[in-house]
Amino acid sequence: MRTVLITTDYLAPGDEVDRYLTGQGFTTRHDPMRGPRDPERLAAALTGVEGALIANEPLSEPVLRRAPRLRAVVRTGAGYDSVDVAAATRLGISVSNLPGINANAVAEYTVALLLAQARRLVPLATGVAAGRWPRGDGHELRGKTLGLIGWGAVARRVAPLAAAFGMTVLCTSGVPETLRTGAPARFVDLDELLAAADFVSVHTALTDRTRHLLDAAALARMKPGAHLVNTARGPIVDETALAEAVRAGRIAGAALDVVDVEPLPAASVLRGVDGITVYSHMAGQSAEARRAAGLDGAGELVAALAGQPRTSVNAHLITEPRRDTSDRTP
Repeated sequence: MRTVLITTDYLAPGDEVDRYLTGQGFTTRHDPMRGPRDPERLAAALTGVEGALIANEPLSEPVLRRAPRLRAVVRTGAGYDSVDVAAATRLGISVSNLPGINANAVAEYTVALLLAQARRLVPLATGVAAGRWPRGDGHELRGKTLGLIGWGAVARRVAPLAAAFGMTVLCTSGVPETLRTGAPARFVDLDELLAAADFVSVHTALTDRTRHLLDAAALARMKPGAHLVNTARGPIVDETALAEAVRAGRIAGAALDVVDVEPLPAASVLRGVDGITVYSHMAGQSAEARRAAGLDGAGELVAALAGQPRTSVNAHLITEPRRDTSDRTP
C-alpha cells in the first residue's frame, strides 16, 4: 500500500485532488493542519507515508527522521521555508514547491491592501460597525510611488497593476539585468526605495539575509506618511520595530497578511496598534489558485515519487535517494 499524506487544509477526501491521487494507485491520508502546527502530531501523521502534500507545516529534521518511508514532499505554494531542506537532502527526501502558482492571486490581493490602506477602508468599516459614521479622508494611488522589495513572480504582476493606477514603481532586487528588460519599474537600491516610496510592498523570499530586513533602521528611512504591505513572509519585518514606528507616527501604517507566528498570538505587539491591520495569510488563497495548487501539487508529488520531480529544489543535491520501501502487495 502506497500512502500519501495531505495536510493542506482546503483539500478534502473525495475532491478532485484526492480522486487523482487514488487513481494513480495511492491511498490518501488527510490530516488538515490548522492553527499552530504541533511537531508530534505531524510526526505521527507521517507514519508509514511515502509522500506528503503540505501547506506550511514545520518539517524539521527531527520530524523528517521519524518518517523513514518519506521520499517526497510537495508544498502547495511557492515558499518552502518551513521545510528543513538541508536535512531533507541528507535524508534523501525530495522537496518541491510550486513557483508562481498563486502569483496572480497574491498580486491582486496586494493591490487590494494598497487600496485599503490608502482609503482607510478597515477603520471606516470598523467605525460604522461600532455605531459611528467616520468621515475622514484617504489618499488616491494615482501619483504615488510604490516600492517593491523583490522581483519574483508576484512583484512582476503587481508592477503593471500599480502602473495602471498611475503609480510610479520602484524595485530593489538582485535579479540579473536580463530579467529587468521591459519591466514597468525602475530598479534602485533599498535605501533609495525606502526614502522615495509612499507604499513599500514585500515580495522577497525569507532567507538569513532577509530576516528582519525591515528593522528599526530601515523603517526610519521611510516617509512619515508611508505604508508597509507584507504578503511574503512575516519574519522579514521586525514586528516590534514596526509597532513602535507606527505608534510614534514615524510611518503611517501597515497591512500584514503574514506575521512571525500564525495565528497571531494574543500577546502580539501588533495588536491594538492603530494603523496596523493583520490579515490571516490569505493572499494566495483564491478559489482559482487553490484549485491550481492542489492539482499541480498532486501531479508533482506523483512525478517526484516516480523519480522525476519537475520543481524540486533539492533533487539535484541528493546523492543517495531513499529506496522505494512501499508495500505493493494486494
